[in-house]
Amino acid sequence: MAPTVNIVSRQQWGATAPKSKETLKGPAQKVVIHHTALPRCKDEKECQKRVVSIQRTHMTERGFDDIGYNFLVGEDGTVYEGRGWGVVGAHAKGNNHDSVGIAFMGDFNVDAPSTEAMSAVKLLLQSGVCECFLNPKFTVSGHRDVGQTECPGGQLYAALPQLRGCP
Repeated sequence: MAPTVNIVSRQQWGATAPKSKETLKGPAQKVVIHHTALPRCKDEKECQKRVVSIQRTHMTERGFDDIGYNFLVGEDGTVYEGRGWGVVGAHAKGNNHDSVGIAFMGDFNVDAPSTEAMSAVKLLLQSGVCECFLNPKFTVSGHRDVGQTECPGGQLYAALPQLRGCP
């Protein structure tokens, strides 16, 4: 049985429909962790507004078909469905067709991610394996490992080994 994760659906946060959608050809082989490099959001109301704003920016300013990430997570540990499982993201150029992109909402160059957010992502990853969306031998990388960026910030990057311990 898959672990229970509190996921706010696209419909619940008021997502705009994607311009197009491409599905992964099988379970994702890797997870790429990001941060939004924006102020943290600490409750569902604030985080929903942030997710709507990120989607708008990705679609209007960056020309993406949808929000770039598969999932986003708030400080309180609530997970927001971006593109969701089994969908090709637009989060790490050259690495989107075999990965899941998860963004922690906040700027983690100085601040460490909350225990609640880390726990929620661990549960999300376990759920992804249980539901066959994620290869049981998936790898976890920071965005900086696959692109020219400081993302996901030094503090979150230092915490990635905690996520690599998932089954």
